[in-house]
Amino acid sequence: MTSTNTAARLLDAALTAAEHGWRVFPVTPDDKTPAVRAWEQRATTDPDRIRRCWSAGPFNIGLATGPSGLVVVDLDRLKGGELPAPWECCVHGGEVLAELERRAGVAPVRTYTVTTGRGGAHLYYRHPAGAELRNTQGKLGPLIDTRAHGGYVLAAGSVVNGRPYRAGAETQVADLPEWLAAALAPAPLPPQAPLTVTLPTNRAGRYVSAAIDAQLSHLAQAAKGGRNAALYASAVALGQLAAGGAVKAQEVEGLLTQAALRLGLRPAETARTIASGLRAGAARPRTVAA
Repeated sequence: MTSTNTAARLLDAALTAAEHGWRVFPVTPDDKTPAVRAWEQRATTDPDRIRRCWSAGPFNIGLATGPSGLVVVDLDRLKGGELPAPWECCVHGGEVLAELERRAGVAPVRTYTVTTGRGGAHLYYRHPAGAELRNTQGKLGPLIDTRAHGGYVLAAGSVVNGRPYRAGAETQVADLPEWLAAALAPAPLPPQAPLTVTLPTNRAGRYVSAAIDAQLSHLAQAAKGGRNAALYASAVALGQLAAGGAVKAQEVEGLLTQAALRLGLRPAETARTIASGLRAGAARPRTVAA
């Protein structure tokens, strides 16, 4: 197949995914690495944007699961050795899932499925309302990962190491079974003592206090899928004030961390984003007149 035909086929696959309402972004050809930064924020269903993007090359199709309202259960194939008891007879995540369903006393739920290049499978489910599930690795059992908010999968039509990802029979995406939703729910955060920042009562102190309140309000109102970007923007803005000496950087970090964790952002992701924003803000310090 010529490269022109390959690019056209991948474009068609990206448009097909978008027609389902799934947000896509370009992934390095024949690989799994995103070809753009901030891929979760840039993922789109806009056919014009998709055509412009895929006209630049035969990109694989990344599917941002969180913004697409999906939870994808990734069933892998054992690549060597054997699993520990009681899974030693399993060689595929599908067998592990079947045993988990048996233990839970539930029947398998038929849903849209993509077979991966190495013989694994991606089971697509609708994300339950009122929850914000994250990615997991081995939480359900060996050979099973999940992708939700903060994650992505390769959509059908993608090719890795010459092996295609293929959609199964056209089956509608099912609701995530209740037992799976319960098993994947993140552990609640431990109680957190509220942080306070002591500022002078003069004009400068009032200005900084208002700036902090505005950024925390901005972050609290950020929509799902845009919260990490909002956190970065707030860290930049407050990082400028910290670099100018108006407030301590540690205090800014603590306030933003607490606010981000309340929104369900992951600790590691939160720490990286805040650190990056503070560094960017420090490059453009702002001073506040007393």
